[in-house]
Amino acid sequence: MTKNDTLENTAGKAWSKWGPYLSERQWGTVREDYSDNGDAWNYFPHSQSTSRAYRWGEDGLGGISDESQQLCFALSLWNGQDPILKERLFGLTGPQGNHGEDVKEYYYYLDATPNHSYLKYLYKYPQAAFPYEDLVETNGGRSKVESEYELIDTGVFDEDRYFDVFVEYAKAEPEDILIRISIVNRGPAVASLRVLPTLWFRNTWAGSYEMAQPQLNRGESGNGASAVSASHAELGDYQFIAEGAPEWLFVDNESNNRLLFGGENHSAYVKDGINDCIVLGKHDAVNPEGFGTKAAADYALTVRPGETKTVKLRMRKADGEAKTAFEDFDAIFEQRTKQADEFYQELTGELPGQQGLVLRQALAGMIWSKQYYEFDVGRWLDEHHGTATRNGDWGHMRNHDIISMPDKWEYPWYAVWDSAFHTLALVRVDPDFAKGQLSLFLDERYLHPNGQIPAYEWNFSDVNPPVHAWAVCMVYRIDRERRSEGDIDFLKNAFAGLERNFHWWETRKGPDGDVYQGGFLGLDNIGVFDRSEHLPTGGHLEQSDGTAWMALYAQNMIQIGLELSKHDPGYQQKVTAYLDHFLEIAAAMHDIGCEHRDMWDEEDGFFYDVLRFPDGSSTRLKVRSLVGLLPLCAVTVIEADTLTQLPELAARYEKLVQQKEHLAEAIFCPVTPGRENRRLLAILDEEKLRRVLTRLLDEQEFLSPYGIRSLSKYHQDHPYQFHWQDQTYTVAYKPGESDTYMFGGNSNWRGPVWLPANLLIVQSLLAMHTYYGDHFMMECPTGSGNRLNLFQIAKEISCRLMDIFLPDQNGRRPVFGGAEKFQNDPHFHDNLLFYEYFHGDDGSGLGASHQTGWTGTLATLLTIFGSLDHEELLEGGMQGVVEALAGTDENTTQLAR
Repeated sequence: MTKNDTLENTAGKAWSKWGPYLSERQWGTVREDYSDNGDAWNYFPHSQSTSRAYRWGEDGLGGISDESQQLCFALSLWNGQDPILKERLFGLTGPQGNHGEDVKEYYYYLDATPNHSYLKYLYKYPQAAFPYEDLVETNGGRSKVESEYELIDTGVFDEDRYFDVFVEYAKAEPEDILIRISIVNRGPAVASLRVLPTLWFRNTWAGSYEMAQPQLNRGESGNGASAVSASHAELGDYQFIAEGAPEWLFVDNESNNRLLFGGENHSAYVKDGINDCIVLGKHDAVNPEGFGTKAAADYALTVRPGETKTVKLRMRKADGEAKTAFEDFDAIFEQRTKQADEFYQELTGELPGQQGLVLRQALAGMIWSKQYYEFDVGRWLDEHHGTATRNGDWGHMRNHDIISMPDKWEYPWYAVWDSAFHTLALVRVDPDFAKGQLSLFLDERYLHPNGQIPAYEWNFSDVNPPVHAWAVCMVYRIDRERRSEGDIDFLKNAFAGLERNFHWWETRKGPDGDVYQGGFLGLDNIGVFDRSEHLPTGGHLEQSDGTAWMALYAQNMIQIGLELSKHDPGYQQKVTAYLDHFLEIAAAMHDIGCEHRDMWDEEDGFFYDVLRFPDGSSTRLKVRSLVGLLPLCAVTVIEADTLTQLPELAARYEKLVQQKEHLAEAIFCPVTPGRENRRLLAILDEEKLRRVLTRLLDEQEFLSPYGIRSLSKYHQDHPYQFHWQDQTYTVAYKPGESDTYMFGGNSNWRGPVWLPANLLIVQSLLAMHTYYGDHFMMECPTGSGNRLNLFQIAKEISCRLMDIFLPDQNGRRPVFGGAEKFQNDPHFHDNLLFYEYFHGDDGSGLGASHQTGWTGTLATLLTIFGSLDHEELLEGGMQGVVEALAGTDENTTQLAR
């Protein structure tokens, strides 16, 4: 943070107690699903969210909460046309969308500081009735091969008849939060709007005999302000102050059982009372005595074309007078916005303006995507009385934390391999939070007693790629560079949890020796079959990616163990053990002994999954995809200085490789010295590496104008087909959305560009460059005659990824595709959406539109490669980032030459 914030933090003030921890969708989640059939989408649909209280969390529009989500604040709006208040974002459920679940709103995370001293959010609200039914019906009538029907397509933004609603937060102190809501009429005519800033308590008292019910009460008013007091037994007392003289509307955060289920209400004034008062004119739906557990200030505004109207509010501990709440309001906002500018100016350095804008919004989106997550799985299972259809083996889970999540609407729950990638960008702005996230999932409240790391709430037992150890290595190194010393306690604790998880993989996911069967491993529909299900052929898959992931895992444990060995010699034996694991795993990808399970295809120069039939025979599934590129990413470089510092370990290292010579011969020799006497642990020797890179850098295969595709474009004209009995299974290149129903059809690894996969490839290229040096060069693109070293190739791929978001020579951002409003309208053009993945040919954004979580890792690449004069940028403080990605202590200036 800025110097001022750092001083305040060191004074022991809890600046992160309040933050953007409110989800944007709580309905339709597994936590809220108490059905007998596990149909979470239909058990709690959007249509009930106005009237039905949640059990495990809350949602809202541009909202904040305390770190336990006991008291929440968010924005509600009404344009006079909608059938309900706009209290939360709308989107299609998985079954409704022709490509799965899909939010149908336009909102943007424009700015954020890591401790939330300043936050800025934008919501675009149509002045016409929101087209709920049109979006559901039109998308429901479209096939998988058709595009999605978006909000912009409905015509509600024609003639700019909408409001830009900006919500900003500035903290005077950790528990003194100023709120500024600015409403701009972008349309050609005067328009009216009801603005309802809303404060409420999460319902934690229902069914509890111990929890005292909190309360909101109408407070003092006068001198141009009015207030509400908030009292909570654990959180304490707060004062919420609104400028002007809005009418305060009070209800209870309780379900309208009478409306929903024909039952009895627990309160005379239930959750949807404010909605009914404003939209239906039912003034008796709110409590006339001025108390409850949910309250909203009602501002009725009339806004002329181009005019901006502002609403000011303040929430603070109950120790001040309402009449003084706004005297320093503007000065505090000016101070906090200035600090935010200074913070990002220091971070972006010499980045050109557009690159700095992308970096700032990417990181803002990641900060805004922090969410409070509570899920007591044991209690949830008990409440199902034995009818729960998922997560029955996870009764130990007690989650109640702030977690970095992929998306606040489509993914209002954690996905562990997503979160691992998030930390690589978050460590640049909030290293303690980044390290805390990695440690969290290794905590006994998350980690299964058998050592498995939970995947995601739809199925905690599913298998995510084991990237946690990789992220621990990266975060440790970047943090060490920033603080001039490494956090050994973090590394030691992480190593202990990772050992348990590695053992789980060894015992549960390696039944064929060292060839792994990990399930879908996060790549959804990339394969011939749904890899989470039983194969139609019987038998099993020997997975190239699963085995490569485990080779990388072993390498990461070696890296961590080497660092810890410098402080504690007891780790040296563990390093040797993981070196042994690596040799066995890496060699298993080649034809060792009489198993005939070689994943390497000598004719094609590529790795493939092997399909093993029940009778022991096998065939390669010759799909050129990320499955075959991941062995490239299993790369670790060991510094000569490290082995010099640890002579006993160096001797063990050499001896083990000699003993395992028959294995080492199948991979790159781990004792062959490279540049500056470094050692390289890699699956690919130099010949195989060149053959794989030839395909990787071929623009007719993997190299897109916008990064590395997940499936080779070769399969566009040559789809792979596998025939079994009366069925044909086909994998064809699809640069855009999926045309299959595998995994709900809402994810596509059959052609689009995915940021995390690209980041792994870039990291491996940087690492190999430190070993091979400048003499190792490849044509890039293949066939062009242009020869680059591995660092330059990493930069080329990174620049193509950055081009997705940057304006081209015509001022168009590829991420926006053919959406002319986004491309040309000044009120849209610079507000970015960080999609889940990107079209393999034109770079347009696809999938979840706000998955800043792992697409935000672009910030890491921007800090390294973004500057036009990137050597100056590197010398200006990027050394640690490059070292972390390369996995070495390489001198950055040498690395960049």
